Amino acid sequence: MSQKINLNADLGESFGAWSMGSDSALLDVVGSANVACGFHGGDPLVMRQTVRAARERGVSIGAHPSFPDLQGFGRRRMDIPADELAAMLIYQIGALQTMAAVEGHALSHVKPHGALNNMACADARLADVVAAAVAAVDRDLILLAPAHSQLALAGIRAGLAVGLEVFADRAYQDDGQLVPRSQPGAMIHGAEASLQHVLRMLDAGGLVTRTGNVLKTDIHSICVHGDGPDAVASACALAAGLEMAGYSLSTLPQTLRP
Repeated sequence: MSQKINLNADLGESFGAWSMGSDSALLDVVGSANVACGFHGGDPLVMRQTVRAARERGVSIGAHPSFPDLQGFGRRRMDIPADELAAMLIYQIGALQTMAAVEGHALSHVKPHGALNNMACADARLADVVAAAVAAVDRDLILLAPAHSQLALAGIRAGLAVGLEVFADRAYQDDGQLVPRSQPGAMIHGAEASLQHVLRMLDAGGLVTRTGNVLKTDIHSICVHGDGPDAVASACALAAGLEMAGYSLSTLPQTLRP
């Protein structure tokens, strides 16, 4: 029996007259969509349209909440009191959950976006705030978190199911954190390079850092960033390459199901 694996992409990040990404094409390939909730991208109409398109294709959906940072696309670090941040997260998750219900779809997971995600991966206290907010909305939601992160550990402490993800187009440091975008070699460019990066990690059973170290971990999901020029080509190459390597592509809930 082939091993199940999930492909996920960050989608629904267009806003008003401003368009981002190739959502329709990516939804034909990925198994799960992380839908922006209005704080870094997305708006109510885009949210609803993205949920509807995902449901029509059998793609599971997750909330993709962020810091309130439209101008910076959620990539700027912010220091927000825990109670206020928790309320912001509950607000965003709840908004998408309602959109899903109206469209006859179900919210399956939550994946923080951008600087919020990066900071929670390294800061246990912040990670606990994020995980507690997810649990406050619905304890049956999956927390999609980077492997070897404080966020993944916080999800376990909060009693949530945790999906462990790796990034197809990002390099890793020896502590398991992503190489900062400001540093050379942080990004992996091209569909074939992304596929080989992912296959190396799956074959090694863990994160393969830029120095060649292997940090052992389960891998449930692979993220393809939907805002890059190689997004669709990378997603198609990953899907084809993973199936050729014997993996069965599935939604995130299906991947975590025994």
